[in-house]
Amino acid sequence: MAAPGDEFTFPRTGMSLRNRTVLAAMTNKQSNPDGTLSDAEINWLLRRAEGDFGIITTAASHVTAGGQGWAGEMGVWGDHQIPGLTRLAKGIRERGALSLAQIFHGGMRAPEDLTGQQPVSASENPCTEAHCGHSRGLSSEEIQGLIKSFGDAAVRCVEAGFDGVELHGAHGYLICQFLGEGTNRREDEWGGDIESRARFLLRIIEEVKSRVPDDFLIGVRISPEYPKIGVRIEDSLTLSELLVESGIDFLHISCWDCFIPSSEYPDDPRMITEWFTEFLSSRIPIISTGAIWDSSDAQAVMDQGADLIGVARVGIAHADWAAQVSNPDYTPARPPFTAEHLAVQALSEPFIEYMRNWKGFVE
Repeated sequence: MAAPGDEFTFPRTGMSLRNRTVLAAMTNKQSNPDGTLSDAEINWLLRRAEGDFGIITTAASHVTAGGQGWAGEMGVWGDHQIPGLTRLAKGIRERGALSLAQIFHGGMRAPEDLTGQQPVSASENPCTEAHCGHSRGLSSEEIQGLIKSFGDAAVRCVEAGFDGVELHGAHGYLICQFLGEGTNRREDEWGGDIESRARFLLRIIEEVKSRVPDDFLIGVRISPEYPKIGVRIEDSLTLSELLVESGIDFLHISCWDCFIPSSEYPDDPRMITEWFTEFLSSRIPIISTGAIWDSSDAQAVMDQGADLIGVARVGIAHADWAAQVSNPDYTPARPPFTAEHLAVQALSEPFIEYMRNWKGFVE
């Protein structure tokens, strides 16, 4: 079995990583109101590149102004955002890591009081998080326009010097809303069985691939299970097959906790990562993320078949986690953390305040 410190090469592009560690995309609320990157956001990501991560992924970045999910969110919808993106991509490369921009649209989770627009989704859905009443279903013309917006965003990432993009199809945002049988009740070509509900994502992949260089990485992050909107593990396995056929470079499964079984099949002893690694049989590199903290956790998920290890909260608390994880006895300190400790780890005050929403993380 591979180990977290081993090098890795993406089969299609030949692009190599110094190790198997991935800083997963994380909300941090440090961007400027116009979607441009702030010095604070750039610094926090560069610090993790210095800390030896193999891949640095940006926070979720909206592809249209109306797709913004929260205040302080970075954008990839305008050319005015390219200079900051360029500075970030250059800094990550200089520090020896690969850079991915995660691109998305909030859909029914894009608050009207933030965007000035009624949220949109696959269908009309209640917007409990956006506090707007209901989203409206997108027209076919609007869907085509959004597909082009994803392509436009990917082109900006190419111009900025990023190594690739991760399409955010997880966590209940717009792509995930199309995938969920509860949130996608359409009766046209964009709804129906999982093959039809996946059409929006697959067309985005086609659009991006047609507009970026051949050596540009394209991956997708999914939630294997998201019961709240009707994402089920069997459909996600079918989706993973479709994604392999689409020619993407990696599949990122967001497990929330890599060490618990499927919520739909609690009596099946397999962890969620194992469902996918067994089903896909090494046909595509898999990143798995969720509740990984120490080196034994990281190795355990690799033993489940993951090719790359994604981390979030431990990467917030320990900027050099990736440099230490090859030590089999590495057990980094756990929460709560003082605000002073987090500041030393290159978190700005808005980011520290945001982390206070995670119960018990900040002292």
